[in-house]
Amino acid sequence: MFATSCAPIADDSTKPQAETGSPEGGQVVKSDKEWKAKLTPEQYRIARQCGTERPGTGAYLHNKAQGDYTCVACGHVLFSSDTKYDSGSGWPSFWKPISEKAVGEKRDESHGMVRIEVVCPKCDSHLGHVFKDGPEPTGLRYCINSASLNFIPDPAEADKKPAE
Repeated sequence: MFATSCAPIADDSTKPQAETGSPEGGQVVKSDKEWKAKLTPEQYRIARQCGTERPGTGAYLHNKAQGDYTCVACGHVLFSSDTKYDSGSGWPSFWKPISEKAVGEKRDESHGMVRIEVVCPKCDSHLGHVFKDGPEPTGLRYCINSASLNFIPDPAEADKKPAE
């Protein structure tokens, strides 16, 4: 079951925004004013107003480092670098989330098309969309905005670097 989404979250600076889903650890509820204070203008536009970055411009598009990708708004772990691949779409792409409940999905009927929006289940931030044209074994392509992500490098990778 999907909720219809990809409409900007209401701009009410004093009313806490209720989020959907129920991941372990509880929901992150903040007012619009708090989200604006926490996020950069670009992160806010994309994560809280259902925006998108221009293709080919995202900070993590060409990132090849090992580690985890988290929600820029709340820190919830979303994807592993183990499932990241170059889809040629211009956005970081993953063939599956880090766990079954790591992301939420909503029906998106914006811009005259029907797509599946991908959201953070902990804070309801917009991440991107999922399409059924990805590689095996899932056949899915999670097309995610870099501005909706933070990257946490794998500490073991730092240990592998040669000493100077």
